[in-house]
Amino acid sequence: MAVILDALVQLCQVLVVLAAAPLLAGYVRKVKAYLLGRRGPPLVQPYRDLLKLLRKDVVLAHSASWVFRAAPYLIFATTWVAAALVPTFATGLFFSYAADMIAIVALLGSARFMLALAGLDVGTSFGGIGSSREMMIASLAEPAMLMVVFTLSLIAGSTQLSSIAAVMQGGVGLRVSLALALVALVMVAIAENARIPVDNPATHLELTMVHEAMILEYSGRHLALIEAASFVKLLLYVSVIACVFAPWGIAVAGQGFAAYLTGLAAYAGKLALAGFLLAVFETAIAKMRVFRVSDFLGAALMLGLLATLLLFVSRVT
Repeated sequence: MAVILDALVQLCQVLVVLAAAPLLAGYVRKVKAYLLGRRGPPLVQPYRDLLKLLRKDVVLAHSASWVFRAAPYLIFATTWVAAALVPTFATGLFFSYAADMIAIVALLGSARFMLALAGLDVGTSFGGIGSSREMMIASLAEPAMLMVVFTLSLIAGSTQLSSIAAVMQGGVGLRVSLALALVALVMVAIAENARIPVDNPATHLELTMVHEAMILEYSGRHLALIEAASFVKLLLYVSVIACVFAPWGIAVAGQGFAAYLTGLAAYAGKLALAGFLLAVFETAIAKMRVFRVSDFLGAALMLGLLATLLLFVSRVT
C-alpha cells in the first residue's frame, strides 16, 4: 500500500508542476498590475491563452525545416521532465535518484540549445539576434549555476536535491557561503526566465527582446508548447530555490497522506511568496541594457565562485 501511495504522490507531483505553472505566471502578472494601480488580467488568463493557441492552426515559414517543427515538443518535454524531477512537496519518491542538479542543468541546457536552433532555422534577423543573445546569457548563467551546485554539494555531500533538502532540514546554521549561493541562484533564475532587469517578457521591441525574438515565427500549438515551457521553467527555478533554501514543510516518502497534504500546502505558500517577491522586484527596478547583462551574470558567477571558495577554505582549515 505504501508503494502505491508513493507512486501516486510521484504522479501527483508531476501533474502539479504542469498545472500550477500557468497559475504562477498569472499570479505574478496580477500582483504587478495591482502594484501599478491597474486591474490586470485574471489569474486564469495564461490557461485561456494556451487553450486559444492550441485551437489555432500552425503557420510555418517556407524555409522552416524539421528542426523548427520538432523544437517546441523537445523544449516542452525536457523542461517538464526537469521540473518534475525537483522535489516540490515530497522527497524520497521513485524518481528521487534522478533529481540531480547537474542533470537538471543539462536538461535545461538542451532545451535552450533547441530554442536557439529554432530561432536560427528560419533565417530571420530577429531570430538570429535572439539566439546570439541567448547563447551569450547561457555562457555566463550555466557556470554560475554550476558554482551554486558545487557549493551545495560541498555542504550536503551530494548533488541530489532530496539529499540536499534533507541536510538543509536538519539545520546547517547561518553561513555566508549559502547566502552568496542564494543570491547567485536568484540572479541566474531571473536571467534564465527572461525577467526584468535582464529581459522584459511583455515587450516586442527588437532592440531589447531576447526570448521573444526567437519565437516570433511560431504560432498555434507550437507557440502554446513554448509558452507552457516558459511557465514551467519559472516554476522549476522557484521550486529549486524553495527545496534547497526553504525546505520547511516538505514531506518525506512514507510519512503518510497527512504529511503530503501539509507539504502541498507549504509548497503553495512558497509559490505565493516567491511570486509576490518577483512582482515587487520587477515593479521596483528598470530593465538594463542588453550589453549590461554580462555584468549582471558575471556578478552572479563571482558570487557563486566566492561561495564555493569560502566553503572549501573553511573545510580545509
